[in-house]
Amino acid sequence: MPKTPPVLLAELNVFPVKALAGFSPPCADVEPRGLQGDRRWMVVDPAGRMLTQRTHPAMATIHAGTHGANTTLSRPGHGRVTLAVPAAAAPRAEVSIWRDSLTAALAAEDAHAWITRALGTDARLAYMDDHAIRPVNPTHGAPTDRVSFADGYPVLLTSLGSLADLNARLDHPVPISRFRANLVVAGAAPWAEDTWRVIRIGSATFRVVKPCERCTVTTIDQQTGERPHRTEPLRTLARFRQDERGIMFGQNLIPMVGDDGFGLVTVGDRVEVLESGAPNVVPVVAGSEVLA
Repeated sequence: MPKTPPVLLAELNVFPVKALAGFSPPCADVEPRGLQGDRRWMVVDPAGRMLTQRTHPAMATIHAGTHGANTTLSRPGHGRVTLAVPAAAAPRAEVSIWRDSLTAALAAEDAHAWITRALGTDARLAYMDDHAIRPVNPTHGAPTDRVSFADGYPVLLTSLGSLADLNARLDHPVPISRFRANLVVAGAAPWAEDTWRVIRIGSATFRVVKPCERCTVTTIDQQTGERPHRTEPLRTLARFRQDERGIMFGQNLIPMVGDDGFGLVTVGDRVEVLESGAPNVVPVVAGSEVLA
């Protein structure tokens, strides 16, 4: 009998600034808030409310990379700016992300001016330093679990096997980048991740706590910031991946502390399923036409 091929970590993605383009390193340290450097910055309006691709799709065309402790933003035609980690005495402001509010450190004025010009709207850049605490939803996390400026959980995982199943149903296949995941795995059967409860990748262990609800960001081309097929892939996903919570693709993870801390993940690492259970996505709206 042929051996079942292993499930491997195929891609790593770090997004230093929420909603902006990120980069794909060969390896990453895992911290309580997620991959090191992931979504520690957020773009906000003058009132401190988050800005995302949902309302500003051009954010997809601004690239964020890290150089040591600094983050560099660039966009064609707008040059670049470097974000230094704010000093302890830097100004702070109340910022909001979904239902959460917290006090974050602010970037320098030149960074605010640059992001305002690049987006064409009055904007600021806020940094989640170690004094800024944002707990994970207590329904799915422990009291000590923390999250960055990610939508809700420290790490997002998607599967190329599930993407292949979705793309087989689409007239115009989409790349995995539409789903902005930190960890992309290959070799798993479509939707196998729905049954995972605890996994180990490299020296890091994760609890798989909740499927990820998808939104209109999945309709945005992450290279151009445009929406070539305005309802896809959401419309098709809704036909077979919608439950009472929303349209699901991918799984939210929370890192587990081990003897050596939270661990290291490297592209090519084997994905080991330590615990499994019943699928956590049970579609209830088969054939739904939920989008205009």
